Amino acid sequence: MVGYTEKIRAIAGRLLKDCTVEMVIGFRKGSMPMMNEPCFAKTPDAVDTLVWDSNCGINLANYLTNRKEKVAVIAKGCDSRNIVTHIIENKIKREQVYIVGIPCTGMIDKRRITGMVAGEILEVSETENTIKVKTADAETLLDKKDVLQQNCALCIHRNPVIHDEMVADPVKEQTDIDRYADIRKIEAMGTEEKWQFFEDLLSPCIRCYACRNACPLCYCPTCFVDEAKPQWVGKGQDPVDVRTFHFLRAYHCAGRCTDCGACERACPVGINMRLLTRKLEKDCLDQFGWESGLSLDQRPPLDVYKTNDPEDFIK
Repeated sequence: MVGYTEKIRAIAGRLLKDCTVEMVIGFRKGSMPMMNEPCFAKTPDAVDTLVWDSNCGINLANYLTNRKEKVAVIAKGCDSRNIVTHIIENKIKREQVYIVGIPCTGMIDKRRITGMVAGEILEVSETENTIKVKTADAETLLDKKDVLQQNCALCIHRNPVIHDEMVADPVKEQTDIDRYADIRKIEAMGTEEKWQFFEDLLSPCIRCYACRNACPLCYCPTCFVDEAKPQWVGKGQDPVDVRTFHFLRAYHCAGRCTDCGACERACPVGINMRLLTRKLEKDCLDQFGWESGLSLDQRPPLDVYKTNDPEDFIK
C-alpha cells in the first residue's frame, strides 16, 4: 500500500476541483504514532493532508449515514461492504457516494506492536512488507504479517466489492484461511467453561461505548442502552448489564457485520468483542450461505422470508 497517498490526493483533488463531490472523507496523520484519524477535505487545497498507510483501521463508512450532500470516501474491502449495507438499509443513496477503492493488505495492530518494544514509541514507518518502530533507545524492524490486526489476518475480501475508481490494481485475495477456528473452540466448550470464558472476556469492560461509537452499523437515533423510558439495561458496572450490552449489540449486527475490526481497535481495554459478532457471522454463513455486504441485489437473511428457511417456527 506504499505509494497510495499521492494517488489518493490526486483523485481527491480532481473530484473536488471539478465539483463531482462536495467533500472527500479519508485519513490524515494523527497526533500519536499508529493513530491516523478521519479527515474531511472540502477544498482542493485540503487534500494535501490526506494519507494512507497501515494505520487506517477506522471504518470510514461510519461517517456516511444520513448525508445530504454528495461525498467521496476512501474505502478498503471491509469499508465497501459496510457501504453496501448502508445502501441496502437506506442510510445513503448509491448516487450520493463516490467510492475510491483501496486494495488492502491489512492494518497493523498497535497494541501488539506496543507490547513488542520497550519504551515510548516515537515514530512508526513502513515499507510494503516491514514495519519500523523507533523509540528513544532503539529501532525495531518487524515483519508486517506478524503484526496485523486479527481481522485483517483472516480477511478474504481485501478488495472493495463496489467502487467508482480504484487507487491501484486489486491485490491477491487470501485463500485457505481457517476463519473460525477460535469460534469452533468456544463452541466445543462445556457450559461452565463457556460461562467462565465470557465472564473473563467481558469483565474488563468499563462501559465507555467506544465499540458502539466506532461501529458503522450502530446508527440508531437512540441506542437501547441510552433509552430511559423504558430503561432496558442498567447504566452501571453490574455484570449482567455489561453482558446484556455486548450480547444485544452483537445480535443487532447479526447478518450485517463485515468484521472490519473497528470495535476491537477502539476498545481502550482491549476486549475482543469480535468473538460475539464472528459467532453470528459463522452462523449466517453455515445456515444461509450469507456473507454481508457483497451484493446490492440481495437482502440479508434476517430481512427476508424463504420457504426453505431452516427453522420451522416462522412457517
